[in-house]
Amino acid sequence: MKYALVTGGSRGIGKAICIKLAQDSDYHILINYRSNKAEAEDTLKQVRENGGSGEIIPFDVANSDEVKKSLDSWLEKNKDAVIEVIINNAGITKDGLFMWMPKEDWDSVINTSLNGFFNVTNHLMQRLLRNRYGRIVNIVSVSGVKGTAGQTNYSAAKGAIVAVTKALAQEVAKRKITVNAVAPGFIKSDMTADLNEKELKKMIPVNRFGEAEEVADLVSFLVSKKASYITGEIININGGIYS
Repeated sequence: MKYALVTGGSRGIGKAICIKLAQDSDYHILINYRSNKAEAEDTLKQVRENGGSGEIIPFDVANSDEVKKSLDSWLEKNKDAVIEVIINNAGITKDGLFMWMPKEDWDSVINTSLNGFFNVTNHLMQRLLRNRYGRIVNIVSVSGVKGTAGQTNYSAAKGAIVAVTKALAQEVAKRKITVNAVAPGFIKSDMTADLNEKELKKMIPVNRFGEAEEVADLVSFLVSKKASYITGEIININGGIYS
């Protein structure tokens, strides 16, 4: 059986990706979450309702010991398992103006988005290379390519993943492993629930927020065999607000 790991898979874009992969692929989906078990269980239920199979794998991506322990114990139980697809989606925001930003708000956002990418991907990389096939998709943000005022920490973390996507893609391409990033703009989710959609959509050429399912469609394509010649790319999905 082939496996796809989705970090931060319990809500929002992560949840939509899990459900979309259940519809479009035959991957067994590993749904990672940190704190919201009920939402993770709901994601698993919807994966099964959409014809897929999956299981829940809890760990905090920012905690390297926890990541290792959790993945190693899973791999121990599933000795022949090949995790072919890694979707690095887990991320948090702690917005605020840089001049007043406490160090812990800087650190926690960097630790989750950037170090979380390292902790998960680095730990599984050798297996992917031995497998000689893989798909890594990093969920970044318009903040990481354009920069967003009030989000210097988030922009820094996502911007770093933009750079690592381009570099890692070159290292592993010969082994048929692609590494791409998807950069959503304003997408309807828990993360954007407090934003003033009516005002903000005036800035967006298509005049609306995006849906998590639209991001999931793009991710599903990138993990498919059809996307074999696409690697090192940062694909914007933002209704024209920035490209």
